[in-house]
Amino acid sequence: MSDKSGPLVDPNTSIAPMLSVRQGAQAIEFYKQAFGATELFRIDSDTGSVVAQLAVGAASFWLADESPEHLNFSPESLGGGTVRMVMVVDDPDAIFDQAVAAGAEVVWPVKDDYGWRLGRVVDPYGHHWEIGKPLPKPQ
Repeated sequence: MSDKSGPLVDPNTSIAPMLSVRQGAQAIEFYKQAFGATELFRIDSDTGSVVAQLAVGAASFWLADESPEHLNFSPESLGGGTVRMVMVVDDPDAIFDQAVAAGAEVVWPVKDDYGWRLGRVVDPYGHHWEIGKPLPKPQ
């Protein structure tokens, strides 16, 4: 039930995306190299599939091998994705270059536009990452 103050919001709520990929174990290694991710949780199944929670700084996300039987499809299966990841970092140029060196492809290079320093890559698993930071407001 809601009152005039709006819907109930739990202050401990968080939202973390789960990326469906092919070759989950390899994807984990890519995210470690590209973004300095660390593993927080991981399950490897007998069939070779993986589910893992990763963190980049204070931000976490999940990944899992695609499983069509559970309606989890990777961008490779769908011919593209419906979500872009936005990573806000202090040094977008360095993280962008690190991701490209690890195997990401440039969609557009880092540049100043619309009040942001921002570039976009697509990882080897079909997920798009915008890497940037807001620029200081002119005074």
